[in-house]
Amino acid sequence: MAIQVGLIGFGLSGSVFHAPLIDRTEGMTLAAVVSSQPAKVKGNYPQAKVYEDVEKLLSDPDIQLVVVSSPNLTHYEYAAQALEAGKHVVVEKPFTNSSAEADRLIALAKDKKLLLTVYHNRRWDNDFLTISRLLDSGVLGSVSYYEAHFDRFRPEVTGRWREQDLPGSGILYDLGSHLIDQALTLFGKPNTVWADLRKERKGSKANDYFHLVLGYSNLRVVLHSGSLVREQGPRFILHGDRGSFIKHGFDPQEAQLRKGSGPGDENWGRDNEANYGKLTTDIGGLAVSGTVETLTGGYETFYRKLADAISAGQPSPVAAEDARDVIRIIELAMESHSQGRVLPLDHRG
Repeated sequence: MAIQVGLIGFGLSGSVFHAPLIDRTEGMTLAAVVSSQPAKVKGNYPQAKVYEDVEKLLSDPDIQLVVVSSPNLTHYEYAAQALEAGKHVVVEKPFTNSSAEADRLIALAKDKKLLLTVYHNRRWDNDFLTISRLLDSGVLGSVSYYEAHFDRFRPEVTGRWREQDLPGSGILYDLGSHLIDQALTLFGKPNTVWADLRKERKGSKANDYFHLVLGYSNLRVVLHSGSLVREQGPRFILHGDRGSFIKHGFDPQEAQLRKGSGPGDENWGRDNEANYGKLTTDIGGLAVSGTVETLTGGYETFYRKLADAISAGQPSPVAAEDARDVIRIIELAMESHSQGRVLPLDHRG
């Protein structure tokens, strides 16, 4: 029998990043949604029940998996309630607003013997998959520098909750979660964290710019995001003792999902050839330079792996502990900025 999924929230995240992928995942059914827009839900997923509040969804005995896709302030509360109700849980990133909250959820899930995971979907961006393969291949040698950008041009401040002065708001929690998770996935935990945070747009109430430097023994990781970047530079820059890799452009899956496309559709997750990365390395002592065809992205991998984890005991697609480490880096970044200094990973303010 298919896993019955309940989705909390049908805004941008729920309707674009979760519902379409759940709906196309074999072994899963989008059975219920908590939303104030029942007509919108039913128009896309007529089989789904629509509840007006979280408590009614959690009391539904048919629901086995709950996806928390609501504003960041509610992540901890709803995830804890769902675990207490005996449901497996997916939390949209950022996991929680503090690492202490994350630790409590991890302990609760273990106590209840339930699966808890976090939707770090950009582990399956096409460019990130390509970089992972390049690093595994050794063509760059020992990497000493890694730089990743998630820049936008959004000069106007909106009234959305993500841009309010609230816990868990701002670009560091939003886009920073993605870049930090990717860096930790590739290189593990750093030794040090340094950060510069800003409100660079007129009227900004939450940070809309960050520049992070993660220090490793022989590696520096630079993670950057700005809101006033009209002309995009490279998305990724990697330098090693054998070669370099420079990559422009963004994975298309978000744009495709927004347009109603999804897994299995034409060109799903495929890069524009003009954005293929440039590799400069050597083979047998001979210098080689050329483009690398980008691997195909696949956000659907998250839910496919999750279905296998629930039904067959396979590993979780994203360990909750990994997502907790991301939040800890964010905490250290905020402390580093406020103190104006580099902080060790084990720093406790």
